[in-house]
Amino acid sequence: MFHVITGSPGTGKHTISGLLAAALHMSAVDTTRAAVEAGLAGPEGTDTDALARIIGRPSADTLLVGHLAPHVAAPDTVASATVLRRSPYELEAVYRRRGYARPKALANLGAEILDVVAGEAAAAFGRITQVDVTGDTPEGSARKVAGAVRGSYTSDRVDWLGAIHRNGDISRFFELDK
Repeated sequence: MFHVITGSPGTGKHTISGLLAAALHMSAVDTTRAAVEAGLAGPEGTDTDALARIIGRPSADTLLVGHLAPHVAAPDTVASATVLRRSPYELEAVYRRRGYARPKALANLGAEILDVVAGEAAAAFGRITQVDVTGDTPEGSARKVAGAVRGSYTSDRVDWLGAIHRNGDISRFFELDK
């Protein structure tokens, strides 16, 4: 069965899944890498139907990692779905270090704030576990995700929209017409 690890860019999906794969003795499939290697990713997007056929069904417990996972894994192949979440304040710094252009950074920040990836995963798989990695180490986050994979971690409550509203930062993360 697949154990999905998904989340917005910069939440630590690949770092955490690397630690997790070693700790749980599972292989990992990176959906983005698989799409690129198969020639399915391009400027117009990714052919997720073709990628789903390539990904197929796992022969053993496997981590399926990436933001494309909710679009390519058949629900009956998914044993657990974990969505990594990170404060938009931390993500903003991550995107700055990565050199994201402002429109790309705002699009990804908006998606995190508005629960887009979590919503896609919930729609695809029904039940998800959210793990807030804000301020945590990769090792600490990997331990939480291992608990989510085993079914023993209680989903974190995440409300980034409420937080940025309380802080008066809506316009920091969203360009609003005045």
